[in-house]
Amino acid sequence: MGLALYTASPTASGVGQGTVKSSDRTLDLALSLAKGLGGNEKEGTTHPEQLFSAGYAACFDSALQMVAGKAKQKISSEATAEASIEKQLKGFGLSVKLTAEIRGVTQTEAEDLFEKAHQACPYSRAAKEM
Repeated sequence: MGLALYTASPTASGVGQGTVKSSDRTLDLALSLAKGLGGNEKEGTTHPEQLFSAGYAACFDSALQMVAGKAKQKISSEATAEASIEKQLKGFGLSVKLTAEIRGVTQTEAEDLFEKAHQACPYSRAAKEM
């Protein structure tokens, strides 16, 4: 483990119908269980899969911008992380499909930036260790 540069500490409460709040209260969201998991997903609520995938997409897009900047390449980009809960032999698992649209470079350069961002992104590294 390295030296922490920033620590986020949201707190979640309630099973299926709760809330998640960041310690500074910037994040204050209602939770419900996704319909695909047997829940009653309510309009205006979110669930852990959305929160994880949103964080991963934002982190990965930031990593793309960072590696492009280091390579002195000016890009615009969008990253999408599709998080899925899967039934496995021993309970449940999480899988993520990560895609990105990278504009301003060739296809080969975009693929190279994607791989470098994947190596630099903390979410990608954490997902490999799961």
